[in-house]
Amino acid sequence: MRVAIDATPLTLSSGGLRRYTEELSIALAESYPQDQFFLVSDQQFDMPPMAPLNLRRGGGPRNPAERRWWLWGLDRELQRLEAGLFHGTDFAVPYLARRPSVMTLHDLSPWMDAAWHSNADRVRKRTPLLIGLGLTTMIVTPSEAVRKQAIERFRIHPDRIRAIPHAASACFRPRSARDSAAAPPVKPYFLYAGTLEPRKNIAGLLAAWREVRRLHTVDLVLAGRRRSDFAQLSPEAGLQIIGEVSDERLAQLLAGTLAFVYPSFYEGFGLPVLEAMQCGACVITSRDPGIGEVAAGAALEADSHAELVQAMLDIAAHPERADPWRARGLRRAGEFSWPRTARLTHEVYEEALRR
Repeated sequence: MRVAIDATPLTLSSGGLRRYTEELSIALAESYPQDQFFLVSDQQFDMPPMAPLNLRRGGGPRNPAERRWWLWGLDRELQRLEAGLFHGTDFAVPYLARRPSVMTLHDLSPWMDAAWHSNADRVRKRTPLLIGLGLTTMIVTPSEAVRKQAIERFRIHPDRIRAIPHAASACFRPRSARDSAAAPPVKPYFLYAGTLEPRKNIAGLLAAWREVRRLHTVDLVLAGRRRSDFAQLSPEAGLQIIGEVSDERLAQLLAGTLAFVYPSFYEGFGLPVLEAMQCGACVITSRDPGIGEVAAGAALEADSHAELVQAMLDIAAHPERADPWRARGLRRAGEFSWPRTARLTHEVYEEALRR
């Protein structure tokens, strides 16, 4: 099998799209050494580190005509690579259906609230057409919740769409006190890690933390890339906005936090929640259905402001109460792996080729 994978998410500096594309492509290449995998994009991107020999870089546009990438250039590159299948990792497949294709539909947030994605007009218009016209042979979602939402919204036949969970990178693992000793802050802190964007309910997190801080000297650390449509936050005592951090640094922060707090309004999967659990962190999160599939009872749930305040207050006042949640999270995280994700994805490739 020769598979071309959309590498455009690798142009991002961080985030779930990049993580998914990088980890999945490596796991596919490692799990199926007899197959050839090519990362392709019309933009410059970095290859995943330590990529297996059967995971290679494809080409980009070679002339002005091919800059019309999805209509013409991508099809030409797939011909040059002799690719038998294309996997669109970011809501898109080629406009010319000359070979089977698989689309990953990460979530339905672009269609749920325009304020969540100020720059998603192209996705909002293009993706439903690609699905409706049958240009994507098979569709993958990261959770059963998104699968059901997609079937209802886009009227997809259930046989065409599969739910395949993501996984956390192996770099996220429990750390000893010695491992995390170099990771400030020294004061007790709650941690949020992920893209700073409207959908993540950062304002709600800040409001809850401010109430907790009136009673307990506990900081709030926000780690992640700030998207352009998210307002700059003003400095205040106890709030640490540290921006993007390496995986190693994030794992250290997760090892030392009182709790990882992720009150997102909506998620397709909630990869940061799984990364936190795999590090042994206590997790406080919303009752979003996608996150619920990941946590499966291994995280404290809080939707309202009062619930979120109470959950954070309880852990701040009694840190030992986080220990059972740490153990539950570790057990649950052990059920996910990228090799399993790769195997299930490869089965979808085979089904697309049969069709």
